[in-house]
Amino acid sequence: MAQSGRTGRLHPAVGAARRRLARHLAEHAGLETTPTGRAARSAEAVNRAGRGEQSPASSSRTPRAPAAPRADEGPLLLVACSGGPDSLALAALTAHFARRGDLRAGAIVVDHGLQEGSAQVARRAAEQCRELGLAPVLIRRAEVEPGGHGPEMAARIARYRAFEEAVAELEEQGETVAGILLGHTRDDQAETVLLGLARGSGTRSLAGMPPARPLAELGIDGEPITAPRDEPATASIATASGEPPRVDPEGAAEAPSAPTALLLRPLLGTTREEIEQILTAEGLSPWRDPSNADTSLRRNLVRHDVLPHLERTLGPGIAQALARTAKVLTEDADLLDALAARRAQDARADPGRFHPVPEQPLAALSLGVLANTHPALRRRILAAALQEAGGAAPTQERLAALEELLGGRGNAGPVQMPGRVTVWRRRALERRAPEPEAAGALILTRTPAG
Repeated sequence: MAQSGRTGRLHPAVGAARRRLARHLAEHAGLETTPTGRAARSAEAVNRAGRGEQSPASSSRTPRAPAAPRADEGPLLLVACSGGPDSLALAALTAHFARRGDLRAGAIVVDHGLQEGSAQVARRAAEQCRELGLAPVLIRRAEVEPGGHGPEMAARIARYRAFEEAVAELEEQGETVAGILLGHTRDDQAETVLLGLARGSGTRSLAGMPPARPLAELGIDGEPITAPRDEPATASIATASGEPPRVDPEGAAEAPSAPTALLLRPLLGTTREEIEQILTAEGLSPWRDPSNADTSLRRNLVRHDVLPHLERTLGPGIAQALARTAKVLTEDADLLDALAARRAQDARADPGRFHPVPEQPLAALSLGVLANTHPALRRRILAAALQEAGGAAPTQERLAALEELLGGRGNAGPVQMPGRVTVWRRRALERRAPEPEAAGALILTRTPAG
C-alpha cells in the first residue's frame, strides 16, 4: 500500500469525515466514539488531537493484525467495500476508530461476477481492508439475476441479499452485527434525487437514500424494487415500538425474523472531491470501476452529463441543493409514515366478515376507513399492506389501480400486484353491518410460487 500521501498532520477532509462518521454512529447506531478512543491518553496526546495532529506512531500506517473478534466485546460493524474510492475511504475512516478501540469493525466484499477479473478485484479489496486493520473481512459471491430489472438494480438486489446472508451467518455464530456501512456520498444523493424526479416519484423516493434503515427492508432506497419476498411478512405496519418502518411506494415492511442490522450511510455529507482528498491523505489506491464511465446506464448519465450541465447552466451548488432537499423531504416522509402507521391500525379488518375470495385471505383493509383517509397516507397504507402480504413495492401506476378498485361498489377483482399478490373488493356478509364495515373491504391474497 502506497504511503507517499501521508503526512504528519491530519488532512482537513479526513478530520471532517471522521467527525461525520462519529456523529452518524452515535445518532443512528447508538455507538459512541471519541477522537481519542476509549482508553485514557496522555495530556500531550490529547493536546495533539486538539491541534488536528496525528501521533508519531500513527503518522505512517503499518498493516496491523487485529485481535480475533469476540462477540462479548460489543456489536460489530461491517464496511461494504468494493475497493472503489468511496468505500475504500470509508474503510479507512472506520478502521481509525477500530484501531483506537472505540468500536469493532470488519468488512464485506461482494463479488458480482459481472466483469472479467472481478474475483481478483474482490481479493484485492479484502486485502486492503485487512491492511487497514478491519476484521473479520468476508468475501461473498453474488448471483445477479436480471429478472426484468436493469443491470444496476439487479446488481443492487444481489448485493443486498448477500449482505443479509452474511449478517445471518455471523449472527448464527453468536455475533451481534450493528450495521453495514455504505460509502454513498453527497453526489450520489443528488443523483438519486434527480433519478426520482425523472420517474415522477413520491416523497420517499425524492428523499433519496436514508442515512439509516433496517437491512431487512426490501425496498432499495429511493428506487422501487419488484423482487418479492419468498414468504409473507408477519409484521404489522407499525413496529412494536409504535414507530413505522420506512414505508412508501419505494419501501417495505420488515419481517421479524430478518437480521436486525442497519444499513448506515455516514458519508452523505461528504463530496467525491473530499473522498479523493481522503484517499490521497491516507495513501490508498482504489479500484476504478470501468463501468462507471458507461453512460448507457442512467445513473452514470446523470453523473457525467446531467448534473454537470445543471452546474454549468444554473450555477454551482446544484448537488448540494439537491442533497439538502433530500434531507428536508426525509423529515416530511418520516412524519407521513408515522401518521400512516397509526391510521393503518384503524383500517385493519377481519377477512371473515366479508364475502369470501377464491384464495386464503392474508389481510383485509376497511374501505370505509381508507375512503376517509388522506391520499398521501392511503398510498402508504396500501403499499405497506402489499409488502406485508409478501409482495413487492408497488409502482405509482399499480397504486392507482388499487385506488380505482376501492372507489367502486360491490364485489370486484382480482387486481394483480407485483410479487403474486392479488387484491379483491368484497362486501360485508351482514346486510346491516355497522360502519365502517358496511362499506366493504379490500382483501389481499397471494398465489404460491410455481
